Amino acid sequence: MMGDVAKDLAAGTVGGAAQLIVGHPFDTIKVKLQSQPTPLPGQLPKYSGAIDAVKQTLAAEGPRGLYKGMGAPLATVAAFNAVLFTVRGQMETLLRSEPGAPLTVNQQVIAGAGAGVAVSFLATPTELIKCRLQAQGGAVAEAGGAVTAAVKYSGPIDVARQVLRSEGGARGLFKGLFPTLAREVPGNAAMFGVYEALKQYFAGGTDTSGLGRGSLMMAGGLAGGAFWASVYPTDVIKSVIQIDDYKNPKYSGSIDAFKKILKSEGIGGLYKGFGPAMGRSIPANAACFLAYEVTRSSLG
Repeated sequence: MMGDVAKDLAAGTVGGAAQLIVGHPFDTIKVKLQSQPTPLPGQLPKYSGAIDAVKQTLAAEGPRGLYKGMGAPLATVAAFNAVLFTVRGQMETLLRSEPGAPLTVNQQVIAGAGAGVAVSFLATPTELIKCRLQAQGGAVAEAGGAVTAAVKYSGPIDVARQVLRSEGGARGLFKGLFPTLAREVPGNAAMFGVYEALKQYFAGGTDTSGLGRGSLMMAGGLAGGAFWASVYPTDVIKSVIQIDDYKNPKYSGSIDAFKKILKSEGIGGLYKGFGPAMGRSIPANAACFLAYEVTRSSLG
């Protein structure tokens, strides 16, 4: 049995690294769009859209700006995907009618949901750290060209240190756990369900072992798209809650954030940054699932 867990761990880790390298620049743009302040009446927003955010980031910080905040997820994306695929593998074993039997799409949905619960506890502090670093952006020379000391955190460890010290200890790092669960559980259920359904569709049956790389990438990319399409508003709520000021918060909780965003920005406010999220998700998850399947099959 150990062999399967080890394979899932290794393949999940490689898949996670592939996903991050392809996807992180899109993610940075997504968080910048999600966290930009609502413009005052008569003022234009800071970024007119995703392309504008890319241009401004490149102009202010160069290509490195697009990979900002990548240290924490690179360290943890390996762990994250290892947990995700390993728990999913264990759930598969529990759900199987007999050893070696392929899972139905419905069973994959259940396995994905279970993996989503496990992974939320790892994702919440990581995402909190990542969002805070991404949101502070190049907020240096905005006030009429005067350099303002807007950079609050020097890096991931510093975010963790400040949160632990002044935001209620360990509980502060788990701020946003509820919206993270509300994202990861249905999102992973949708992702693994769609992945299995597409693989079976491309294979013309339940035996998907002979699928080529193109089919796996297509299934993985669309499955990743299904994740975001199903849960995007909860991700916006998670981001605004995690970057909310601890001392004078704008939102009292998830429901409050949902109501206030709807009121001030309408339904569009819940889909801020959706373009870059989808643009990232499809190639990043195609890379992740392909790397996972290739690594797992090369391990025998």
